[in-house]
Amino acid sequence: MAASRAARTALIAVTALAPASWGTTYAVTTEFLPPDRPLFTGLMRALPAGLLLLALSRTVPRGAWWGKAAVLGALNIGAFFPLLFLSAYRLPGGMAAVVGSVGPLFVVGLSAVLLGQRATVRSVLTGIAAASGVSLVVLKAAGALDTIGVLAALAATASMSTGTVLTKKWGRPEGVGPLALTGWQLTAGGLLIAPLALLVEGAPPALDAPAIGGYLYLALGNTAVSYWLWFRGIGRLTATQVTFLGPLSPLTAAVVGWATLGQALTPVQVAGMALAFGATIAGQLGGGSGEAAKVASAVNAVKGAQSFSSAEKNVQKVSMDLTGTALRR
Repeated sequence: MAASRAARTALIAVTALAPASWGTTYAVTTEFLPPDRPLFTGLMRALPAGLLLLALSRTVPRGAWWGKAAVLGALNIGAFFPLLFLSAYRLPGGMAAVVGSVGPLFVVGLSAVLLGQRATVRSVLTGIAAASGVSLVVLKAAGALDTIGVLAALAATASMSTGTVLTKKWGRPEGVGPLALTGWQLTAGGLLIAPLALLVEGAPPALDAPAIGGYLYLALGNTAVSYWLWFRGIGRLTATQVTFLGPLSPLTAAVVGWATLGQALTPVQVAGMALAFGATIAGQLGGGSGEAAKVASAVNAVKGAQSFSSAEKNVQKVSMDLTGTALRR
């Protein structure tokens, strides 16, 4: 039991690297990339990373998965990136991050409808605490809010939340690992963004050495690796557990801004960080809604481990032990 708990904790910690990496996007964008090119930046994050993962996995969708991959790519990447950038440009003082922090509440509700996982008072209160903590960290005084910006932020949150739950619901085709699934989605999302970027922003800008380095980081570490870890986590954890890691992104952005950009952190912001981080930890406790969710998570872990290396087969054994324990209960 202790071994299974340690393996689960390690899986959560590795999955948490994804939103932590996304928290560095703002600093990289503002310090190294051409200004006012959000769609081009989204394209450079998604499409090269997707094509790289496709080349590494050497696997393409089959049958119904052509449509499923397109839907997931649109929700998680193709629609999410442009809506997120639009909201960030039109909303003041971190409001886009505040609206995005209600994502766990979206996922709790969608999981009840699409996955049959009952929403609990604890999960709802934890989601409210996470959103409140993020608000204290990033929200600054501002005038009237832009309606289009608010709607774009809500749509971005709904898009990513729906994609997270559908990724959990559909799983993966037999014999297909998270690397291929991630490549499918990033490629599909990038292909959706490409014509929009060309239509709205025109031809690509000239790139200097810092910009090239910034785009390489965003495409490789910030997107290819991070989204692989994210979708791998979705396959092995509950959708609610994964989405409660989301607040780590604005928290990381605040820490990076303080450490590298000279941005001060007030006592209120520090208190908000503690509240949001505490909610993130609380969102990992319990492992799901009831014994059925525990069994489902264990079975998904076994399926995911089958497509990995011998080192990861140790996780498969732990997951099978967890399944047997849950069934005996």
